[in-house]
Amino acid sequence: MAASPQTSRPAPVTSPEADVTSAAGAHLVRKKRLFWPFLLPAIGLYVLFMVVPTVATVVLGFTSWQGAGDTPEFNGVGNFTELFASDAFLYSFLNTLLYIFVAGVGTFLLAFLFTMVLREMRGGKLVRAILFFPNIVAPVALGMFFSIIMIYRPNRQGLVNYLLESIGVDAVKFLAPENVTWVVIGCLIWASAGFYITILMAAVDRIPPYLYEDADIAGATPWQKFRNVTLPLTWDVIGVAGVLWTIGAIKIFELVFVLAGPGTYSPPIESWTLGLYVFDRSFGTAGSPEYGMACAAAVMMIALVSVLVVALRRLMRRETIQF
Repeated sequence: MAASPQTSRPAPVTSPEADVTSAAGAHLVRKKRLFWPFLLPAIGLYVLFMVVPTVATVVLGFTSWQGAGDTPEFNGVGNFTELFASDAFLYSFLNTLLYIFVAGVGTFLLAFLFTMVLREMRGGKLVRAILFFPNIVAPVALGMFFSIIMIYRPNRQGLVNYLLESIGVDAVKFLAPENVTWVVIGCLIWASAGFYITILMAAVDRIPPYLYEDADIAGATPWQKFRNVTLPLTWDVIGVAGVLWTIGAIKIFELVFVLAGPGTYSPPIESWTLGLYVFDRSFGTAGSPEYGMACAAAVMMIALVSVLVVALRRLMRRETIQF
């Protein structure tokens, strides 16, 4: 009997689309394998230099500790009770809030004003660069500059008081403890506005020009164009800028230290910020430092910035406008 020929099965046919999908899946797997080797070093550094010190600060805020050679002793909320009974801390807390809100409102109002003007101004990019310049100057240098021009010294006045006296106005003690906070607010607005103008103008540059052309055809004023076109389309950027301002303002230190306390180890408490309070409890106390109190004040800074940032993000939450 003749053997029957063996039947061969046809090879499976794959489509080009299936090959592409398979290749994309393999590529994605390779990318996932590379994800953790690149991410783990960054996570390790972040945990080591950010998370661990923050947790240690919170823990030490509930202790009485004088630094190296001393054993931290748990004292509950004693540090925080002492904080709110201290005039120095209350001045520091109030001044910090003034810098966040008053200086912040002034800075953003100035930034919005320049945003309205520079968008239609010839040479606006050059002006933007000039306005940004004060932000790259070190706060210590800014403090020294403003202390020189605002100093109150009979027969040897600073520039501002010299000009005031030249028009018959009495000299003002700008750098007195009760006035220096407002001087610092003015300096902050002047120095910081350029940074936020640059951020907002970068957002404005993304807005399609035809939207402003349509507004011009409709006869809109500059304020109406800002309110109905610029503001809604840059709202997310404004929210990010607000968070950046809050975080930066809560850490103000050098400018106040130079303006309020030239020639002294620590400025008068009426001019303190939370950063200055932490510095004084760490290095400015007579005798042994109070690191437990300094950590408690730092915990208050962490709590304050957390609350303000979360509140700001919720307040600025809007639906994203596609354009």
